[in-house]
This record gives sequence, structure tokens and C-alpha cells, in this order.
Amino acid sequence: MPNLGYFELLLQREFVIAALSAIAAFATILTLAYPILKGNTLGDRMKSVSIRRDELRAKQREAFATAGRKAQLRSTPVGFMKRTVEGLNLAKLLESPGMREKLARAGYRGQAPFIAFMFFRFLMPPIVFIAASIYFFFIANFEWMFSVKLLAVIGATLFGYYLPDLFVSNRIQKRQKSIMRAFPDALDLLLICVESGMSIEAAFNRVAMEVGTQSVELAEELGLTTAELSYLPDRRTAFANLATRCGHSGVKAVAAALIQSEKYGTPMGQALRVTAQENREMRMSEAEKKAAALPAKLTVPMIVFFLPALFVVILGPAVIQVMSIQ
Repeated sequence: MPNLGYFELLLQREFVIAALSAIAAFATILTLAYPILKGNTLGDRMKSVSIRRDELRAKQREAFATAGRKAQLRSTPVGFMKRTVEGLNLAKLLESPGMREKLARAGYRGQAPFIAFMFFRFLMPPIVFIAASIYFFFIANFEWMFSVKLLAVIGATLFGYYLPDLFVSNRIQKRQKSIMRAFPDALDLLLICVESGMSIEAAFNRVAMEVGTQSVELAEELGLTTAELSYLPDRRTAFANLATRCGHSGVKAVAAALIQSEKYGTPMGQALRVTAQENREMRMSEAEKKAAALPAKLTVPMIVFFLPALFVVILGPAVIQVMSIQ
């Protein structure tokens, strides 16, 4: 290989193929080893639920002791990120409406995740700006004008600002998908527990233990609801918090039914029976919608992968025979 510069070596086809092959091999090994490295996720989540329960208990005791003084019992972040966010007042400059609720729906509760989010929202634009400037002006051999390259760098910088939001939105979608996959079954279990004579707190606690093998996220949310039902002064607030954390229309409908049942004294079993049927029908309609969209999604893979192989199998012998005759 001729003596090439460092940047020219990065753009060589052989180097790119070797790098992509190494990345693919590493991703394969990581995928196979992920179940082993994942550990006991359910145990960690339930441990966080117990910590939250202890926080609520301590908060309630301090509220009684101080006659209404609000206690700040959640763990607060310390270190470089907290000093940066507080020193530059990033919470006022970069916080968007409903950000704390979005973080809660993604599973990040408390002050520490909020500080980390503000820190990375502040840090990502300059990092992406430097990386994009190096790539467009020094590495890539694009025959673009300087103004076009500058616009590309500015666009990449704006994209870097929204990278933390994209990460949180992706986490919310995955979390809601896991919750709603197991939520109708959890409602059936909750209905059985309530109609058997268990209190709503004991029913939530029992269902959280049973549904953990199917959805760790739903078990965590039900465990938090159990803790809030035990220590919050108003039980309706616990149901409203469950709907806010999950952020799905099915969970909101169940929470609204439980709030009305708690407010007017109607039987909770009847409300749970109706909402369980609605959520099961909702899950079935979503499955039917995905099944109906499957033929359109399979059109391009069939054209690209199946039809060429089919043409080779059908026309191959005829082409070979014609070529042998000539």
C-alpha cells in the first residue's frame, strides 16, 4: 500500500470495510453476551421501589413532625454536573415545559436525572459542533462551498442540542411498549385480587410481584403506586401519578376509573372489569393494525431479495441452454 496520510487512510475502502467488519463482530459478541451482563433487572427495579417507599415514609413522618414543612428527601446529585448546572443556571435557561414529567415517563425520577439531562443538553451542542467541523472541513473531501459546509455544521449542532430529547423519547416509547404489552394481563390479575376481598394496596403489591417476569417496568410502576397509596394523604393522587408516569391512554383510562370509584364509592371491581376489557381490545386492535401493515412493509424486501433469486432459478437453465447452443 502506498504511503498515505492519516486522513486519506480513513477514507480508503479497505479500511472502511475492515472497520465495519470489526464493529459488526463486536456488536454480535455484545448481543450474545447482553443477557449475561444484564443481571437481575427486576431485583434492581424492585430495590428502587423499596427505596422510594422508605422515602415516602420518611417524608410523611417529617411532614407530621414539622407541621406542613415540605421535605426534600430525594437523592440530590453531587459533583461536577451539579456544580456546572447550578453555576451557569442551566435549569432556567434550558429547561423545557414538561421535562420532568417526560423524564419520569422514561423511568428517571428525582433531581439527579434532571441535572444529568440539563448537563448533557448543554454539553452535546459544542461536542457535535467540534466533531462536525473536523469532519466537514478536514476529513471529508466534499466539493462544497464554505457557506454550505458551515450550514451543515450549524445543522449538526442543532441536532446535537436535541440528542438528549431523542434519547428520552426513545426510552419513553420502549417503556410504554413494555408496559402496555403486560397491562391487560395485570388488570385481570388486579380484578381477581380485588374481587377476592383484598384491599387495593395489597392487590397492587401482589400484581407487581406477579407481573415482574413479563414487564419489569410495569412491576416498578405498580410498586410505586403501592407505596404512594400507603403514604400519600389522598389515594386519588397515587392513581393520577400512575397515569402521569406511564403516559398512555389505556393507563389514564384505568386511573380515571379508579379515581371516580374512590371519589363516589362505586365498586372498584366493576370499573376494573370494564377497563380491562377495553385495554385488551385496544391491544388486539394494535396487533391487527400491525398485521394489516405487514404486506406493504414486505414489498420492498421481496423485490430486493426474493424476486432476483426467483428469476435466477427460473431463467437460469434457459439462459445456460441458449448460451450453449450459440
